[in-house]
Amino acid sequence: MADFALIIKGLDEARVYSKPLIVTSLIIYFYLITKPISWTLLSKAMMGALIFSLIGDVLLLWENLFIYGLGAFLLAQVCYIIAFKISQRNPNRIFNVNFIRTFFFNLPIYIAAAFVYFLIHNNLGPLKIPVVIYIIIIVSMVTTARERFKRVNPESFWQVFVGACFFFVSDGMIAINKFYFEFPEAGIMIMGSYVIAQLLIVMGIRSYILRPE
Repeated sequence: MADFALIIKGLDEARVYSKPLIVTSLIIYFYLITKPISWTLLSKAMMGALIFSLIGDVLLLWENLFIYGLGAFLLAQVCYIIAFKISQRNPNRIFNVNFIRTFFFNLPIYIAAAFVYFLIHNNLGPLKIPVVIYIIIIVSMVTTARERFKRVNPESFWQVFVGACFFFVSDGMIAINKFYFEFPEAGIMIMGSYVIAQLLIVMGIRSYILRPE
Protein backbone atom coordinates (compact mmCIF):
# COMPACT_ATOMS: atom_id res chain seq x y z
CA MET A 1 0.00 0.00 0.00
CA ALA A 2 2.93 2.33 0.71
CA ASP A 3 4.31 1.67 -2.77
CA PHE A 4 0.89 2.30 -4.34
CA ALA A 5 0.65 5.60 -2.45
CA LEU A 6 4.04 6.69 -3.80
CA ILE A 7 2.98 5.74 -7.34
CA ILE A 8 -0.22 7.81 -7.05
CA LYS A 9 1.73 10.79 -5.67
CA GLY A 10 4.34 10.47 -8.40
CA LEU A 11 7.17 10.12 -5.89
CA ASP A 12 9.15 7.59 -7.93
CA GLU A 13 12.43 8.44 -6.21
CA ALA A 14 11.05 7.30 -2.85
CA ARG A 15 10.00 3.94 -4.30
CA VAL A 16 13.59 2.74 -3.96
CA TYR A 17 12.61 2.13 -0.31
CA SER A 18 9.08 0.75 -0.74
CA LYS A 19 9.22 -1.38 -3.90
CA PRO A 20 12.04 -3.76 -2.82
CA LEU A 21 10.23 -4.49 0.47
CA ILE A 22 7.41 -6.28 -1.38
CA VAL A 23 9.47 -9.22 -2.63
CA THR A 24 11.85 -9.03 0.34
CA SER A 25 8.93 -9.88 2.62
CA LEU A 26 8.08 -12.87 0.42
CA ILE A 27 11.71 -14.03 0.49
CA ILE A 28 11.70 -13.94 4.30
CA TYR A 29 8.33 -15.71 4.45
CA PHE A 30 9.37 -18.43 2.00
CA TYR A 31 12.64 -18.97 3.86
CA LEU A 32 10.78 -19.41 7.14
CA ILE A 33 8.29 -21.95 5.75
CA THR A 34 11.02 -24.01 4.03
CA LYS A 35 13.49 -23.83 6.91
CA PRO A 36 12.09 -26.93 8.71
CA ILE A 37 12.58 -29.08 5.60
CA SER A 38 15.76 -29.95 3.76
CA TRP A 39 17.24 -27.33 1.44
CA THR A 40 15.92 -28.91 -1.74
CA LEU A 41 16.25 -27.99 -5.41
CA LEU A 42 12.65 -26.72 -5.28
CA SER A 43 13.38 -24.28 -2.47
CA LYS A 44 16.61 -23.18 -4.17
CA ALA A 45 14.77 -22.54 -7.45
CA MET A 46 12.05 -20.55 -5.68
CA MET A 47 14.55 -18.51 -3.70
CA GLY A 48 16.47 -17.85 -6.92
CA ALA A 49 13.28 -16.66 -8.63
CA LEU A 50 12.43 -14.32 -5.77
CA ILE A 51 15.96 -12.94 -5.47
CA PHE A 52 16.22 -12.28 -9.22
CA SER A 53 12.76 -10.66 -9.04
CA LEU A 54 14.00 -8.39 -6.25
CA ILE A 55 17.03 -7.39 -8.33
CA GLY A 56 14.75 -6.74 -11.30
CA ASP A 57 12.41 -4.63 -9.18
CA VAL A 58 15.31 -2.38 -8.16
CA LEU A 59 16.82 -2.12 -11.64
CA LEU A 60 13.50 -1.21 -13.28
CA LEU A 61 13.26 1.87 -11.08
CA TRP A 62 15.73 3.52 -13.47
CA GLU A 63 14.87 3.84 -17.16
CA ASN A 64 18.46 3.43 -18.33
CA LEU A 65 18.71 0.07 -16.52
CA PHE A 66 15.66 -1.45 -18.21
CA ILE A 67 17.64 -4.06 -20.18
CA TYR A 68 19.35 -5.25 -16.99
CA GLY A 69 16.03 -5.44 -15.16
CA LEU A 70 14.65 -7.44 -18.07
CA GLY A 71 17.60 -9.82 -17.77
CA ALA A 72 17.04 -10.26 -14.03
CA PHE A 73 13.37 -11.11 -14.56
CA LEU A 74 14.29 -13.50 -17.38
CA LEU A 75 16.45 -15.43 -14.90
CA ALA A 76 13.58 -15.29 -12.40
CA GLN A 77 11.25 -16.85 -14.98
CA VAL A 78 13.78 -19.62 -15.67
CA CYS A 79 13.92 -20.37 -11.94
CA TYR A 80 10.12 -20.46 -11.79
CA ILE A 81 10.02 -22.89 -14.73
CA ILE A 82 12.41 -25.19 -12.84
CA ALA A 83 10.34 -24.87 -9.66
CA PHE A 84 7.07 -25.62 -11.48
CA LYS A 85 8.60 -28.64 -13.20
CA ILE A 86 9.88 -30.05 -9.92
CA SER A 87 6.68 -29.43 -7.98
CA GLN A 88 4.49 -31.91 -9.85
CA ARG A 89 4.06 -35.64 -10.23
CA ASN A 90 5.87 -37.32 -13.13
CA PRO A 91 7.37 -34.09 -14.54
CA ASN A 92 9.37 -35.98 -17.16
CA ARG A 93 6.50 -38.09 -18.44
CA ILE A 94 6.61 -37.42 -22.19
CA PHE A 95 5.63 -40.69 -23.86
CA ASN A 96 1.92 -40.30 -23.11
CA VAL A 97 1.60 -36.55 -23.72
CA ASN A 98 -0.94 -35.52 -26.33
CA PHE A 99 0.99 -32.69 -27.99
CA ILE A 100 -1.92 -31.57 -30.17
CA ARG A 101 -4.24 -31.26 -27.18
CA THR A 102 -1.49 -29.53 -25.19
CA PHE A 103 -1.02 -27.04 -28.03
CA PHE A 104 -4.71 -26.15 -28.06
CA PHE A 105 -4.79 -25.83 -24.26
CA ASN A 106 -1.88 -23.39 -24.50
CA LEU A 107 -3.22 -21.59 -27.57
CA PRO A 108 -4.85 -18.69 -25.64
CA ILE A 109 -1.49 -17.97 -24.02
CA TYR A 110 0.27 -18.01 -27.40
CA ILE A 111 -2.35 -15.71 -28.91
CA ALA A 112 -2.10 -13.23 -26.04
CA ALA A 113 1.71 -13.14 -26.32
CA ALA A 114 1.53 -12.72 -30.12
CA PHE A 115 -0.98 -9.87 -29.71
CA VAL A 116 1.28 -8.00 -27.28
CA TYR A 117 4.24 -8.47 -29.61
CA PHE A 118 2.15 -7.25 -32.57
CA LEU A 119 1.37 -4.04 -30.68
CA ILE A 120 4.93 -3.27 -29.59
CA HIS A 121 7.24 -4.72 -32.27
CA ASN A 122 7.58 -1.52 -34.34
CA ASN A 123 8.89 0.42 -31.34
CA LEU A 124 11.34 -2.10 -29.89
CA GLY A 125 14.40 -0.97 -31.82
CA PRO A 126 17.60 -2.59 -30.49
CA LEU A 127 15.58 -4.29 -27.73
CA LYS A 128 13.69 -6.50 -30.19
CA ILE A 129 15.79 -9.64 -29.68
CA PRO A 130 15.94 -9.40 -25.84
CA VAL A 131 12.19 -8.75 -25.68
CA VAL A 132 11.38 -11.67 -28.01
CA ILE A 133 13.55 -13.97 -25.88
CA TYR A 134 11.80 -12.74 -22.74
CA ILE A 135 8.35 -13.30 -24.28
CA ILE A 136 9.30 -16.88 -25.14
CA ILE A 137 10.53 -17.51 -21.59
CA ILE A 138 7.51 -16.02 -19.82
CA VAL A 139 5.14 -17.94 -22.13
CA SER A 140 7.08 -21.07 -21.20
CA MET A 141 6.65 -20.18 -17.52
CA VAL A 142 2.87 -19.84 -17.86
CA THR A 143 2.51 -23.04 -19.91
CA THR A 144 4.67 -24.93 -17.38
CA ALA A 145 2.34 -23.72 -14.64
CA ARG A 146 -0.65 -24.92 -16.69
CA GLU A 147 0.81 -28.39 -17.23
CA ARG A 148 0.70 -28.98 -13.45
CA PHE A 149 -3.05 -29.57 -13.81
CA LYS A 150 -4.00 -32.86 -12.11
CA ARG A 151 -0.35 -33.43 -11.22
CA VAL A 152 -0.60 -31.58 -7.90
CA ASN A 153 -3.36 -30.83 -5.44
CA PRO A 154 -5.96 -28.37 -6.86
CA GLU A 155 -5.06 -25.61 -4.39
CA SER A 156 -1.42 -25.61 -5.47
CA PHE A 157 -2.29 -25.76 -9.17
CA TRP A 158 -4.74 -22.89 -9.20
CA GLN A 159 -2.64 -20.60 -7.02
CA VAL A 160 0.46 -21.11 -9.15
CA PHE A 161 -1.39 -20.97 -12.50
CA VAL A 162 -3.40 -17.85 -11.67
CA GLY A 163 -0.24 -16.27 -10.26
CA ALA A 164 1.66 -17.06 -13.47
CA CYS A 165 -1.17 -15.53 -15.51
CA PHE A 166 -1.07 -12.36 -13.41
CA PHE A 167 2.71 -12.23 -13.95
CA PHE A 168 2.11 -12.44 -17.71
CA VAL A 169 -0.53 -9.69 -17.52
CA SER A 170 1.78 -7.45 -15.48
CA ASP A 171 4.66 -7.85 -17.93
CA GLY A 172 2.29 -7.34 -20.86
CA MET A 173 1.15 -4.02 -19.42
CA ILE A 174 4.79 -2.98 -18.89
CA ALA A 175 5.49 -3.72 -22.56
CA ILE A 176 2.40 -1.87 -23.82
CA ASN A 177 3.00 1.12 -21.55
CA LYS A 178 6.67 1.38 -22.54
CA PHE A 179 6.59 0.50 -26.24
CA TYR A 180 3.03 1.19 -27.46
CA PHE A 181 1.29 3.93 -25.50
CA GLU A 182 1.49 5.25 -21.96
CA PHE A 183 -1.65 5.20 -19.84
CA PRO A 184 -1.99 6.95 -16.45
CA GLU A 185 -3.19 3.90 -14.54
CA ALA A 186 -0.22 1.79 -15.66
CA GLY A 187 1.79 2.05 -12.44
CA ILE A 188 -1.00 0.84 -10.15
CA MET A 189 -2.21 -1.86 -12.56
CA ILE A 190 1.29 -3.20 -13.19
CA MET A 191 2.27 -3.35 -9.53
CA GLY A 192 -1.14 -4.62 -8.43
CA SER A 193 -1.05 -7.58 -10.79
CA TYR A 194 2.64 -8.17 -10.04
CA VAL A 195 2.12 -8.33 -6.27
CA ILE A 196 -0.81 -10.73 -6.68
CA ALA A 197 1.30 -12.87 -9.03
CA GLN A 198 4.26 -13.22 -6.69
CA LEU A 199 2.06 -13.88 -3.66
CA LEU A 200 -0.06 -16.54 -5.39
CA ILE A 201 3.00 -18.36 -6.76
CA VAL A 202 4.65 -18.47 -3.33
CA MET A 203 1.42 -19.64 -1.70
CA GLY A 204 0.91 -22.26 -4.42
CA ILE A 205 4.36 -23.74 -3.88
CA ARG A 206 3.71 -23.60 -0.14
CA SER A 207 0.53 -25.65 -0.72
CA TYR A 208 2.59 -28.20 -2.65
CA ILE A 209 5.22 -28.43 0.10
CA LEU A 210 2.56 -28.97 2.76
CA ARG A 211 0.54 -31.43 0.64
CA PRO A 212 2.52 -32.70 -2.38
CA GLU A 213 -0.15 -35.22 -3.43
